Amino acid sequence: MRTSVLTVDPAFTIGPVRPRTFGSFVEHLGRCVYTGIHDPAHPTADADGFRGDVVELARELGVTTVRYPGGNFVSGYRWEDGVGPREQRPARLDLAWHSTEPNWVGVDEYVRWCRVVGVEPMMAVNLGTRGVQEALDLLEYCNVAGGTRLSELRRANGADEPHRIRLWCLGNEMDGPWQTGHKTAHEYGRLAAETARAMRMIDPGVELVACGSSGRGMATFGTWEHTVLTEAYDQVDLISAHAYYHEEDGDLGSFLASAVDMDRFIDDVVATADAVRAAGNHTKRINISFDEWNVWYIDRAESQPPSGDDWPVAPVLLEDRYTVADAVVVGGLLISLLRHTDRVHAASLAQLVNVIAPIMTEPGGRSWKQTTFHPFALTARHAAGQVLRAAVDGPTLATARYGEVAALDAVVTYDAATGEVVLFAVNRSTSEPLALDLDLRGFGDLVVAEALTLSNPDHTWAATADDSTSVLPRANDTAAVRDGRAHAELPPVSWSMVRLARA
Repeated sequence: MRTSVLTVDPAFTIGPVRPRTFGSFVEHLGRCVYTGIHDPAHPTADADGFRGDVVELARELGVTTVRYPGGNFVSGYRWEDGVGPREQRPARLDLAWHSTEPNWVGVDEYVRWCRVVGVEPMMAVNLGTRGVQEALDLLEYCNVAGGTRLSELRRANGADEPHRIRLWCLGNEMDGPWQTGHKTAHEYGRLAAETARAMRMIDPGVELVACGSSGRGMATFGTWEHTVLTEAYDQVDLISAHAYYHEEDGDLGSFLASAVDMDRFIDDVVATADAVRAAGNHTKRINISFDEWNVWYIDRAESQPPSGDDWPVAPVLLEDRYTVADAVVVGGLLISLLRHTDRVHAASLAQLVNVIAPIMTEPGGRSWKQTTFHPFALTARHAAGQVLRAAVDGPTLATARYGEVAALDAVVTYDAATGEVVLFAVNRSTSEPLALDLDLRGFGDLVVAEALTLSNPDHTWAATADDSTSVLPRANDTAAVRDGRAHAELPPVSWSMVRLARA
């Protein structure tokens, strides 16, 4: 068995584990909202119609922020349609997903749901078909205490206290030709700067995310970020990045190395942002909101929206069923996000329920966890303190898409208050186990508190409503500490977590 040696030291840190790294995303798309988080006929539904079973699963998943209401949906959204008495709310065509939006759930319900779950709201404004004034109207409705038309409207609608939303997205994927109101980088950069400047006149404490590239493969990638930030650098705090991955043409090896692409994506955005910083003699740094990321089989039939005269409410869309290999990749992408915690200050797994999601539901019926639920929940629960710089010395693998990559992908967090060291690791090999050797000499006496591995001889196994538990993260009995070094065997196509505590 080949061995990978991982060396870390508590003195060499990248940055803190940021709670916002473990955000998620709820868009008015398919069944994410309706029969996902909102299902008044469900036996666990509350007075607002929100499913209690989904609330509990979202809490268990450990999500910290939830981005809303889109996504592509937001670029045609009129937020006013979703407030006030439900029987008076209009139904509208949603051009993004060729659906009908009934507006049964809107801003106030979303914020109440966030409070019930215990997550921070992350609101997006429509800069596709709308602009500065509409963004200001929404901010006034949400964040002004009272005394104005829109703040008093919110109070009349049952929210006496302001929502006080801090984190705002200035549109969505405005570089994409598919986006309603698609703009050039110069057009969007000017609009983002104008909107941000005006929003801060109402609420100086808001944190604002400018749209970066909607994918590293966009022809405008890099130049888009440079132009947008040249226009808006002083007005915004973060720039977004979006990335989705899937296995192509049976190339499992490249798929398991998807985090290599995420690493490069982040590094390139950082380099571009810092170039604008230097050229403009700016003092602050622009960081990244990686507010869409996941495994998504975008070319499958379930990702094709309706067409023609068919404009259904909450159609079945993007309901990928995730395998063990998909979960390993999700765990690896989380490793990449943590590894860049110095510059990735927020992230959103897209999405939360039913739509390319870790949680699935039946209308009025059962809910269950997909395979991807487990690495996210365990990482969100146990990553704490500081992310450490890690040196890996070990075997490499040849991949068709990324060339030679390390067989082991790993990150380590250290909580000085508790003394706990936590390793998150992926064995990218498709066929061979890997021996892990972690140098712990800088941490004092440690013992294995918990070691879990998610793997299966059939990496294509996927959870269903009838069987979501026969493949779960299992105890890894090979994990042990000897002479200041932690050891474990990692099966092929696997994600593992090893928690080490003071002896």
